Amino acid sequence: MIYLDYNATTPVAREVLDAMLPYFTDKFGNAASRTHLAGWEAAEGVEQARQQVAGLLGCEPAEIVFTGGATEAINLALKGAFDAAAKSQGRKHIITVQTEHKAVLDSCRYLQEVRGAEVTYLGVDKQGHIDLQELAAAIRPDTLLVAVMYVNNETGLINPVKEVGEICRKHGVLFFCDAVQAVGKVPVVPAELGVDMLAFSAHKIYGPKGVGALYIKNNTPLCEQMSGGGHERKRRSGTLNVPGIVGLGQAAGLAAQHLPQEVQRIKKLRDRLEERLRNELDEVYINGDAQNRVAQVSNLLIKNIVAEDLLLALSTHVAISAGSACTAAEVLPSHVLTAMHLPAEDALASVRISLGRPTTEEEIDRAAGRIIAAVKQLRGA
Repeated sequence: MIYLDYNATTPVAREVLDAMLPYFTDKFGNAASRTHLAGWEAAEGVEQARQQVAGLLGCEPAEIVFTGGATEAINLALKGAFDAAAKSQGRKHIITVQTEHKAVLDSCRYLQEVRGAEVTYLGVDKQGHIDLQELAAAIRPDTLLVAVMYVNNETGLINPVKEVGEICRKHGVLFFCDAVQAVGKVPVVPAELGVDMLAFSAHKIYGPKGVGALYIKNNTPLCEQMSGGGHERKRRSGTLNVPGIVGLGQAAGLAAQHLPQEVQRIKKLRDRLEERLRNELDEVYINGDAQNRVAQVSNLLIKNIVAEDLLLALSTHVAISAGSACTAAEVLPSHVLTAMHLPAEDALASVRISLGRPTTEEEIDRAAGRIIAAVKQLRGA
């Protein structure tokens, strides 16, 4: 099978696995055990990983908090900032965007329904762009935080994060950024972007599942959401996943090495795939901004098919994903694509193809052939 769903997850790199393995067996200590060698070794592995992650982000190691994944990091950022503000400032207004990841949108809805937050959900244009003037106009005296993702997980659109940061600084509000699909794919330096908190995950950058991190700018008010021991400088309690954290650190180090050359290589492969599909099939369109996107992602509307049918036809040959999500027995159109004013019928005919470090030209050519044949069959051509 040709795997082209790297936005969903990536394989663990061999170098990452090799770095992790000793912490399952020989160096199995608890990093919180401060009285013996086993604990010291584990703690040393964690701190080395913290330095590696900080090196990738150009920040201080103390600004990195390890979590169980990006979803937890997002929850910690949004709910933790809201709780801290409720104690001191009374600010309850949050601004986010309709095309954010569900981890952000669901956290915001929880804060609305359970904790009394007021949330403004900004719309986007047909390419997925936010209106910066609309964002600035939405900020109120009681606005606490703005949450805008760096790279959209479905379309690959790169948001104007630096400009958002400037607006937030001007108005004295916090800026949280979901950078899950940006870290390791584009340069991400929070201090240069005006970001106060930034979340990302190991398994999107060839690290293990079940571990992520939250960058928290020094002196940013935040209440922990997991209590029980005061780990991670009282930001996130719980026994640290030492092998996973070591893996994240190694993956961050590799990302820093691969980033410059890998972007150009993958972009050429993506363009090769899109060109062939659009040349050999009628009515294939790129969803979103074809120019302002990361190299790895191609979100395509393929007219006169149902994406789920195409995925089923390809399921044992090519792994891609639909621009829709299954909820119970219903197939729903992607909230990202519908927010971009795409009709539901077109959203349900859209697929996301995402490339990765192992992707080769030969795989791209084989995948294109499989996709073309399957689409023609589904169209009855």
